[in-house]
Amino acid sequence: MSTAAERDTVAEPQAENSTTNRKQPFPQGFLDTISTGWAERPETLPAARAQAPFAARRRAALSAAFPGKRLVLPAGSLKQRSNDTDYVFRAHSAFAHLTGWASDTEPDSVLVFDPTDDGHAVTLYFRERADRTTTEFYADATVGEFWIGPRPSLAGVAADLAIETAHLADFAPVEGELVLDEDDALTRFVSELRLIKDDYEIAEMRRAVAITAAGFDDILRELPAAIAHSRGERVVEGVFHRRAREDGNGEGYDTIAASGPHACYLHWTRNDGAVLPGDLILVDAGVEADSLYTADITRTIPVSGTFTDVQRKVYETVREAADVAFAAAKVGVRFRDIHAAAMSVIAARTAEWGLLPVSADEALDADRGGQHRRYMVHGTSHHLGIDVHDCAQARREMYYDGILAPGMVFTIEPGLYFQIDDLTVPEELRGIGVRIEDDILMTEDGPVNLSADIPRTADEIEAWIARAQR
Repeated sequence: MSTAAERDTVAEPQAENSTTNRKQPFPQGFLDTISTGWAERPETLPAARAQAPFAARRRAALSAAFPGKRLVLPAGSLKQRSNDTDYVFRAHSAFAHLTGWASDTEPDSVLVFDPTDDGHAVTLYFRERADRTTTEFYADATVGEFWIGPRPSLAGVAADLAIETAHLADFAPVEGELVLDEDDALTRFVSELRLIKDDYEIAEMRRAVAITAAGFDDILRELPAAIAHSRGERVVEGVFHRRAREDGNGEGYDTIAASGPHACYLHWTRNDGAVLPGDLILVDAGVEADSLYTADITRTIPVSGTFTDVQRKVYETVREAADVAFAAAKVGVRFRDIHAAAMSVIAARTAEWGLLPVSADEALDADRGGQHRRYMVHGTSHHLGIDVHDCAQARREMYYDGILAPGMVFTIEPGLYFQIDDLTVPEELRGIGVRIEDDILMTEDGPVNLSADIPRTADEIEAWIARAQR
C-alpha cells in the first residue's frame, strides 16, 4: 500500500472536527489499547562513528573563527513533494559536515554553538523519539514511529556522534545569533572550510567513485535493453539508480542520460529519449555515499560499440583538453588556470577545423575573444565533496582565483557540443555532444585521478563495451 493510501486510514483523535475527508476518527477501542502491550526497547549505545573525530575538529575550527558569537546551523526540514507526500530528506551540507550525521539525519535538527569563556558549548538539538503513550506515535504520519519506523534517542545520537544532544523543544533563538544561510560571514566560512578535504572525506570520495564505476559497468551491460526501449535514456537512468541505492544513499544529483543530440544540452535530465545505434550517449552520473559525499563522472559512449571517424575526432579532442588540464593542475597554480589549459585545446582545434571566424589566439583573448566558447559554454572544473558543486559560497579569491593545495578535490570536465541546428558547423558534426569528466585529488606530488580506472580513451571505451556485452 502506498504512503498516501495508508494515510487515508489514519486520523488524530479529534479528527471528527476536521475539514479534510482524508482524516477519520479512531474508534474508542483503538484509543484504549494502542498504548499497551509493547515489549521493552532496551538500548545499547553505539561506539562513536569513524567521522566523529573529524567532525569535532571542523567544529573547533568554526568555534575559533567566531569567538563570543552564538552560531545556529539548521539541518533543514522536509520539503513537500505533492499534497501530503515529502521528498526524501537530505540535511544541509554544512550541518552534515560539522556533525558527522549523514543520510540518517533527523529533519528539523539544529546544531548550536553557545559562546563560553574558552570557546563554545556545542549542542545538537533534535526531536526525541515519542513514547508509545503519545498520539504522535500512531497518529503523526510524518514523524510517528508507527509510520516511519524507529527514531534515534538523544543518548544514542550523543554516543554515535560524540556530541552533546538535547530535545528540539529545548532550543530557543537568541537575539544577535548568527544563523547559517542568513549570515554571510558564517555561510562563507563553513563553505570555505570544505575546500581542503580531510582523510575521512578523501576515503569517502574514493568509495563514491568506486560505486559510480560499478554503476557505469551496469549501464554498459544493459545497453541492449536501453536500445530496445522507446525511452532508452530512462533505462540507463534506472540502471544507475539501482546501483546508487543498493550500494550508496542515492545519486548526488539528477543523472544525465543524454543520447544523440540530447548530449548537446548540458543539463539534460528529462531522459525520455531513445538510445539509437550509431549515436553517442553522454552519461553524467555520480553515486552519493551514505556519508553524503558524492562522485561526479561523465563518460560518452558509442551506442553501437564503436566510434565513427567523426565521433572519434571530437571525442579525442575532448580527451586531449582533459589531459592538458590535468597536467596543468599543480600545487600553487590558480584554480582557474585548469580551465584556461583546457580552453587552449578547444580553441586550437575548433579553429583548425574552420569553425571560428578568428584565429585560436584571437579567440583566447580575455576581452575580445571567446568565439570557441559557443561549443563549450561551461567551466572545466568545480570543487567536489559533500555537495556535487561543493564550496559554492566561498569567496572568489578562495575558489576560482584560489591556489591549488593538497586535499582539494575537484572535477576536470571539458566538452564539445554541436547543437543539431547549429549552422556554424558542418552537418557531420551537428548533434554530436561529448564530455569527459573525472574526479581529481590534489596531493603534494601532483594531481591524482580518482576515476582513472573508468576507461577514458576512445580505444579503451570500445574495449570496455565489448567486455561488458560478452
